[in-house]
Amino acid sequence: MSSAQSLEDKLEALQSHLTWELHPSRSKLTYLRNRLEDIGTDQGNFWLGHVYNLLGFIQYQLGSSEDALNLFNRAAETFQRQKNADEGPWLMVNFGNLAWLHHHLGEDEKSEDYLSKVDGLMKKKKGDLYPKVLAEKAWTLMTFDKEKKLEAAELFQRAIEMQPDTVEWRSSYAILSTEFLTKRQIILEPEVFERLRSAKEQDPGNLYVAALYLEARAAKQEQIHDEARELARKVLERPPSMYSGISPLLRLYRSKISKDEAVQLAEEALKRHPDSRYFKRLTAICYMKRILNPDRQDPKPSRSIVNRAISLWEGMIAAYDDSCLKQQITLADLYAKQPNTKDKADEIYKKLLEEREDLDPAGLQMLYCRYAKHLYFSGHDSGRSIEYHMKAAEIQETSKYRQNSIRELEKTISRNRNPELIEEIKRLLTKLRIQPGAQNQ
Repeated sequence: MSSAQSLEDKLEALQSHLTWELHPSRSKLTYLRNRLEDIGTDQGNFWLGHVYNLLGFIQYQLGSSEDALNLFNRAAETFQRQKNADEGPWLMVNFGNLAWLHHHLGEDEKSEDYLSKVDGLMKKKKGDLYPKVLAEKAWTLMTFDKEKKLEAAELFQRAIEMQPDTVEWRSSYAILSTEFLTKRQIILEPEVFERLRSAKEQDPGNLYVAALYLEARAAKQEQIHDEARELARKVLERPPSMYSGISPLLRLYRSKISKDEAVQLAEEALKRHPDSRYFKRLTAICYMKRILNPDRQDPKPSRSIVNRAISLWEGMIAAYDDSCLKQQITLADLYAKQPNTKDKADEIYKKLLEEREDLDPAGLQMLYCRYAKHLYFSGHDSGRSIEYHMKAAEIQETSKYRQNSIRELEKTISRNRNPELIEEIKRLLTKLRIQPGAQNQ
């Protein structure tokens, strides 16, 4: 076996971001980079070294080896400062990343040096893996890919069993177990609820966990208004960060208190930190939800509110360099809310439809469904609206957009008096093997 092949084999055996089968698209990498940058660089952040490690991997995947090297080195410095030691098991993944990167840069001697450092740490370990390696991989999968949520949970469980006194791991495991459900106001199973309650007690400074705990209680119809407002006071004192707890708290405000109060809270956070693009994003989202998904009792938004929403949404797209499909569609729908900007909405949709060949099936389906709604509510063109709902339904992709379009087609069958249109829709649903009413079951 050649020395080069031997080095490759050693690298493949490492615990590293480059061996964890992370294969995102370029757009997903850009999204993740923005998300990680929004976590902030607060020196008290337990996961800061992991953040730099993952950012380094992302920059490498985006083609910037120099930025990757800087970030991997910053990760090492952060771990060393946090642990007050030059080396330890918390550096295994970082050493693995550096070994891979130097190999790809053609610097195999430096790669071998980092492999030697990993070997030295491995000789000191007990069991299959260090719990710190398990925890970093769990946090990475949790942050990186929702599809790997189950694996991340299993890794956190293993790490906690091996080292039960690390409260940050317990808190992250609780977040992983509950956030998807609390977002949807689903009542947690007793075991999961208890895990979240315990994490809140053991990690009282974690306001993100505290906000999720209030969401979980609100889902059980508990009265949490006063506690939510007290938590808001504490959250506003924190620096801008995804971990500050403001995002789940705003979500709770929108669902259980009022969308107007959510806007006020977001505006207060932005007033305190006007240069924070993360707070600009959250404020834009609150306005968008207030305008595009109002509660029944909400009054019609004023022109000033719509203008503020548009301004924030435009600013968010510019700040994140984010012109993804969903953001553009949302901007179009905000433009459509007032007469003097409706033409801009039509222009956005026209451009997106012209570029539809670049979209994957899921993206195309979303575009057709949202455009159908735009045609109906803004353009008052029910005929073309049905045409695009049919296009969305024809795309064999399971999603809320397809379900929505199919429901609209079924409503048309029961309400429309055009026999030719009704027959055409019925033929389509039969072709797609969809029974009328199945979407509502």
